Amino acid sequence: MSKRFRFFLILAVALVCGSFIFPTINWYFFVGQEEQQIAQSSREQIKEYATARSKEDLESLKTILSQNENSELPVAFSYLIDASRTRYETDNRDVPPSWTIKTVFNGFASRDRGVSERSILSVIEDHYRDHYLGLKATKRSILQLGLDLQGGMSIVLAPDFTELEARRTAEGQTLTEADRQEAVGRAIEILTSRIDRFGVAEPQMQRQTGGYDIFIEIPGDNDPERVNAFLRGRGSLSFNIVDDETEGQIRTRYGEDFDKMESLVIPQSELPAGRIVRSFYRKDRYGIDQFVNRRVLFTDEKNSLDGAYIIEARTDRDTISNQPLVLFTMTPEGASLFAKLTESNVKKTMAVIMDDKIKAGATIQEIIPTGRVQMSGFDQKEAGELAVVLRTGSLPVNLTVKSLQAIGPTLGADSISAGINSSAVGIILIIIFMLIYYKSSGVNADLALLINIFMMVSILSVFNLTLTLTSIAGLVLSVGMAVDANVIIFERIKEEWWAGKSRSTAVDAGFKKAFWTIMDSNLTTLIAAVFLSQLGKGPIQGFAITLAVGIVSSMFTALFVSKLLFDFSSDVFKTKGLGISWRKPV
Repeated sequence: MSKRFRFFLILAVALVCGSFIFPTINWYFFVGQEEQQIAQSSREQIKEYATARSKEDLESLKTILSQNENSELPVAFSYLIDASRTRYETDNRDVPPSWTIKTVFNGFASRDRGVSERSILSVIEDHYRDHYLGLKATKRSILQLGLDLQGGMSIVLAPDFTELEARRTAEGQTLTEADRQEAVGRAIEILTSRIDRFGVAEPQMQRQTGGYDIFIEIPGDNDPERVNAFLRGRGSLSFNIVDDETEGQIRTRYGEDFDKMESLVIPQSELPAGRIVRSFYRKDRYGIDQFVNRRVLFTDEKNSLDGAYIIEARTDRDTISNQPLVLFTMTPEGASLFAKLTESNVKKTMAVIMDDKIKAGATIQEIIPTGRVQMSGFDQKEAGELAVVLRTGSLPVNLTVKSLQAIGPTLGADSISAGINSSAVGIILIIIFMLIYYKSSGVNADLALLINIFMMVSILSVFNLTLTLTSIAGLVLSVGMAVDANVIIFERIKEEWWAGKSRSTAVDAGFKKAFWTIMDSNLTTLIAAVFLSQLGKGPIQGFAITLAVGIVSSMFTALFVSKLLFDFSSDVFKTKGLGISWRKPV
């Protein structure tokens, strides 16, 4: 492998890692505390905040305009210039040479009407919306801190056995205490897999002693949307056939109110047996479900199918429209039932219901006998969340949030500080030792070590992993293994140097002879870490994954970065000597 190739490979890795770690650095060091709190609130709260702030800002601009219409536009509102310029150009008007309060406002004016304050208000609100929703998205791609370091959320979920009991009754059976306990246990397993998708979120979950409530502690901020992301109703879909005839009758009876009023309640007595009314919802620009209109649906067994038969789900994109798709695969039993459902309802509309809301609808063109279903009508985020929920299974019972509150770190501030400080001191002592013991060659090892830490944190950040004290232990152990690899390499180089070889020859031979020793030792540890990550739970799993990431990055820095640094010194600075030891050869 040429030196040029190694240089560009390392440069590419550094740039990629830099893009990975940037959101974490930006969030913890450049985003203010107040902005973090707003971004961590719900979408409804962000909408309320953006609406209120946009009104305040508009009044502030109007006050400035009334005092001096030729005053400069405040820097905080510079984003209005682009919107105003676009409107000038769209209306074929001359763009003003300078931007004042007056010229900006005039950009939002039409020829036959005055300035549209609503248009200005919309631009200001969009600015706040994009900013805080962008920060919320950033929060999902940063290195999180665990319960022991920053606290998180404490949630109590209460199971509702009504539907489970109804199903048992329909089967001619009685819901027993064993059935209830089994359902709660299964719910805990499913919730754990949903919350801890990457193995290091480390949720603490247990059931109430002598009861059915489920207690959950999740690292991170008190964001209700994080609860909705894994709870997501029962996590199952239902496919229902729309009763066009009954819908037409109800629509005629209620007129325009049938579609327009979300609060309109249609008595069940006015509906035929086995029919219910459900409503279409679509995401608004804040990602909040908004009522669209209603449909009357069948709910009897012959014209509906529960999504519990789904065994695999993934996202894809339509090859023509590029719209997000959700692809489902059903069990053999589910495939048979779905085939019968589609066969008996060709040319009718099938509604896809999630959390009692119609999310999509399509006309059945032909029988679907294979149990492989393709659905559209979701945005990419919603499709991804839905696929995750369905992959981890349907909850056997409905769960409702009984309480949700913020909790503090499980470790005291002194313990956290001591753990972090001891880790930092250990790394600093390693750096000093390498400098003292290996002289100028120790600089190579230390640079490779710092790059190794940078890579590890970057990889952990991009996967939104959770950093706990056990994870920090994994990082420190990885640092130790990275130093061990450099020690092996340097000792081999030292032997070649003492044998009378030139600097470049000694370095090349040292790396070649140390390669398989390093590879074997790191590979065995990596295998152990992989198995530990699969078999362990909670803190053990987090430690194992952090260690595995550290092993891979340490091998890269030891074999690529350190070697390139030696070559750079030889080729660029024309270094002939090799400062690698205080001892003399014997």
